[in-house]
Amino acid sequence: MSLVPFDDRDGWIWLDGQFVAWREAKVHVLTHGLHYASSVFEGERMYGGEIYKLTEHTQRLFQSAEILDFEIPFTVAEIDQACKDTCAKNGLTDAYVR
Repeated sequence: MSLVPFDDRDGWIWLDGQFVAWREAKVHVLTHGLHYASSVFEGERMYGGEIYKLTEHTQRLFQSAEILDFEIPFTVAEIDQACKDTCAKNGLTDAYVR
């Protein structure tokens, strides 16, 4: 069985507040999250075009970031909208969102 590499896919990534083609989305090798494994994330399910408990997930993301003293340069509403827009731009209706 052959797997498609994560970096060789069609689609769009929301990166730093803008949409970037999947193959063009890059982070620097010394980015803090990669270099020190410091990160926060949420895993959300989308069913029938709706992300389940989206705002609750995003609020928890912000709470986790606060615990680690991370600053998220977007509001909860902006992150929620970015999640919806990214799924729509990629034609997703049932998905796992991170």
